[in-house]
Order: sequence, then structure tokens, then C-alpha cells
Amino acid sequence: MNSASVTLPRDSNQARGLGQFALDFLGEKFGGPGAAVLRQVERFHRDSIACGVSALAARANAPTLLRREAMRYACPAGEGAPCFGSTCFGSKVPVQPEKAVVANCSAVREWDSNGTNFGYNPERGHTKGEFGHNDFYPVAIAAAQLCHADGERTLRAMILLDEIRGRLAEVFSLKEHKIDHVVHGAIASAVVFAALLGATVDQIESAIGLVVAHYIPFRAIRHGHQLSDSKGASAALSAEAAVLSARRAMAGFVGPADIFRNAEAIFSLFEPPARPDHSQFDLILSSAGDDFAVMGMHFKLGLYEHQSAGAIQGLIDLLAAYPALMADPDSLRAIEITIYEPAFHIIADPAKRDPTTRQSADHSLPYIVATVLRKAIEQKRAGWPELMLMPDDYNDAALQHPLTRSLMDRMQLRHGGKSFDDHYPDGIPTTLAIDHAHLGHLSSGLVMYPEGHARANTGKLDELLEYKFRALAGPAVSDVAALQHRFTNLEQKTPDEIAALYDFEVRGV
Repeated sequence: MNSASVTLPRDSNQARGLGQFALDFLGEKFGGPGAAVLRQVERFHRDSIACGVSALAARANAPTLLRREAMRYACPAGEGAPCFGSTCFGSKVPVQPEKAVVANCSAVREWDSNGTNFGYNPERGHTKGEFGHNDFYPVAIAAAQLCHADGERTLRAMILLDEIRGRLAEVFSLKEHKIDHVVHGAIASAVVFAALLGATVDQIESAIGLVVAHYIPFRAIRHGHQLSDSKGASAALSAEAAVLSARRAMAGFVGPADIFRNAEAIFSLFEPPARPDHSQFDLILSSAGDDFAVMGMHFKLGLYEHQSAGAIQGLIDLLAAYPALMADPDSLRAIEITIYEPAFHIIADPAKRDPTTRQSADHSLPYIVATVLRKAIEQKRAGWPELMLMPDDYNDAALQHPLTRSLMDRMQLRHGGKSFDDHYPDGIPTTLAIDHAHLGHLSSGLVMYPEGHARANTGKLDELLEYKFRALAGPAVSDVAALQHRFTNLEQKTPDEIAALYDFEVRGV
């Protein structure tokens, strides 16, 4: 693979290194990303747009509230800049950028259906396996609108966002310390927002220091019997803090320096380095070619926690091979799902056996699989498009559907032990087995790379993403094809087109 990279060694000030790298990358000092990378980040961005407008049109609580809040922070007209603020989805009113960011990131993330990464790079020996999601593109758009950047520069900023948070996820596991994974995205957001607006290396270092010293969310937001708005809005609130930190640093506020080697900051505090003048890791960032972090990220094909994708794929494979499974639900005597850690701890948590909120249900392996199976039984069809989980599959009626609940009662969840754990995060190692009254014991075998996974290679991804975009965005806008076109070929967009990128109507907003 054609690639070039820059290493920020552990014995260096990596906060300053990130700042210099970002300025060089956006300043086109390096050769730049290849065409495949540009296409991939555009696909993830377009996918996130469908998720965002769908959540707004459905009047999901957090995105609606945060968008309403943002509109109270409209920027007054003035001189000296082509754009005085940043915009929210479905608006042309410039507002304070951190408010546009929190509203838009919340909308993108609300359905928990956009891109995912697992922090896995065995070629470099960087396999910490931290989670992350493609939630932060509104940060790049907000900054691009402020500095009147064109589409090519905006795409570079999106790639840079994914590169920084993706590489951090490979070298430092936040979840092992009960810290929420959005911290990596917040660091990346502070760097990219500041760099795109022409900050100095000193200012970017301060912005990173402010984020890490003052705004560390713990996984309490994702723990408990029934989850709340905090789960879906975590990335948004952290992105808001990152933009505020960048703006304060650029205004002259000096934050903690050299934060990755700070003995009291999260990185060295939880995992003391071998030497006091070192951080925990070398950080290797791609600067040109095709080997960017975004190329190893995964698409979700519907609304579900991505760690359940192996079980969904196993079920769809069995249904396709044995259509009789869809004939009589009473003949399904038992369903057994074997999965790995940390998925077993997260989506097989006994607290999620009886979900009553969408935020809990989309992290409940029994609910997700039972709902897919119920839809198959009702439709007598077994393809990804027919069974793709959509917002209505998490409404009040769906949450209490008697067939779904009956299927959940027949479900057994097992941790597969070391033989499964060793396959993660390379894949999503899962086996789904069904005990059927007439067909006997049927097994999917080990599923590693379900549809949407970066290492899946079925050739169906573009078709499925097209279906997902239309299914989510169709009810939200009057012309779904026009919306799709608006977010295609971003590389060719002028600064004025980027400034007006979110100026389209969203139903009900």
C-alpha cells in the first residue's frame, strides 16, 4: 500500500507534535491522501448526514433540544469575515460554532448508526482496541465555514480528524480505565478546529491541554439499568468543549503544556510510562497515500451497537440458508449467541435483558437479534435491506412487541472465552446457533467480518449504504436524491457551497 507517515515519538512533546502535523497536513506540506481515502471519508460523512437529519425529523429529544439551544446563539452581522458563525442542519443562520457543533454532532450520533472504529493496527503492533465513531465531522464543517475553506480543504480536515482519533484509539485504551471513548475525538476536534483556523502550535498545545485537563467524561454515561440522552450526546458535548477550548486558546488562554507526558493527566496517571520523560506510546500518523485510519473504519447498516453485527450477520446467514426458520416462531426452541469480551460485558449485560428505552435497546444483544428475527418472520424475507433496523424498530410498540419479547426469553448468551477474545478487535467473533423443533441444531459458524466491517468483501456495501441513506433520510427531506447529491463530490465544492452546505429543509424542524 502506498503510504507515508510521521512519527511523534514518546520522548517528545506530542501535543506540540500534533499541532505541527495538523498545520503541515492542512497546509499540504505532505503529498496528501489518495483518491480512495477521499472517497471513503465522503461516504462516512454522507452516511452521518442521513443519521442526523433522520433524528431531527423524528424530533429526538437531545438533538432537538441542542439545536433549539444553538439557535439562541445567532452571530450578529459584522465585517472582516465572509461568514460570522457556523450553521446547524437545516438552517442558514450563523450561530456560535461550538453551539452548531454540539447540535449537529448530537443529531449525527443520536441513532447510534454511523461509523465505528476498533483501534486495531497489527502491522504497527498498535492493537489497544479502543472504540470510536465518525461523530465529529461537524467540527470540520464549522471551522471551514468560519475560515471560508473550500471542499477539498474541508475533506482534508475530516480525514485529519479521523486520523488523530483513530490512531489514538490504536495506542491507548480509555475503556480499560472506565473513561469514555469520546476523549480521543475531543482531542482530534480541538486540533483540527484550531489548525483549520490558523492557530499556532502553542495555541493548539493549549487547546489539547484544556480538553484533557478539564473535560474527561467517564463511562458512567453508558452504565446503568436504562440509558439516557447522555449516551448519545457524549461525543457532542465533548466536541463542544473541544471547540471552546480551541477558541479560548486562540484568544490567549494558556492551558497545561505537554499533556501526554503530564504525570497527573489521564495517559500517564493510569498507565505510568517506563520513564518519566516519556508518554505511553509512539504516535504514528499517516501523511500521504492510502493507509489512513479511516480506511480501517466500519459502517453500521442500521441502528444497533456495532458489536452485535456479527450476531446479525450470523442470523441473516442462517435465515438465508434455512428459510423454514421464518415459518413458525413456536418451532424456535432456543437461540444461543456466543460472543467475545468486551462485547459480552456491554451488550449482553443482564441489565439490558429488559430494555424500556431506545438507548438501552440498541445496546441490548437479545433485543437487537430478536427484533431482526421478528421482522424476518413477519416478512418471510432474510436480506440485509429487508431486516435493516430503523428508528421505528425502537419505538414503544416495538420495545414491547410480544413476539420480540418471546424470542428474547428463548435467548442464551455466552462468553466464548479466549478463543473468541483473541479474534477481537481484528473481527467481531460471534457464533449464533438455533435449536429448531424440526430442523434440529443449526449454527452460523464463526462470523468475523459482517457486512459493513472494513474487512468484509462482499461487494454489496455501496448498495446497502444507498438503501440505508434513503431509508433514513427519505422521511426527513422532500428530495432525498438532492440531499445525496449535496453531500457528494465535496472535493469540488466552493467555499460558498461549504458555507451553505447545511442550508436545506428538514421536515418538522
